[in-house]
Amino acid sequence: MLDKKIKQRIINKYKTHENDTGSSQVQIALLSEEIKQLSEHLAMHKHDHSSRRGLLRKVNERRKLLKYLQKEDEVGFKDLAIKLKLKIGKKMVEEEEEKKRKEQEELEAARNAAESLAEIEDVEEIKE
Repeated sequence: MLDKKIKQRIINKYKTHENDTGSSQVQIALLSEEIKQLSEHLAMHKHDHSSRRGLLRKVNERRKLLKYLQKEDEVGFKDLAIKLKLKIGKKMVEEEEEKKRKEQEELEAARNAAESLAEIEDVEEIKE
């Protein structure tokens, strides 16, 4: 559980507008701080399985919010991932770039196939 002062400091740092307390950026930042605190707790208390379960829930929730933010506001997502130094943020950016690269390759292959087909049709017309 986050201390009230820490929570308010995080909200003030990551808010997107004046009265913002629940945007994706703020939620992700709060979850990141909670995850950090739970990780420190679990380092000392290795057999605290209920806290470990809570940690996994928070990590999963943050991942979902990051995925949503990436889809809705890619620039905001990248900025937040850099500010929070998230490994998953880097991984998601790499996956997105890989996806775009594959789409570009498929598009290029389709263009090449269309050009080849057009050349074949031109040759067939000349033969006739």
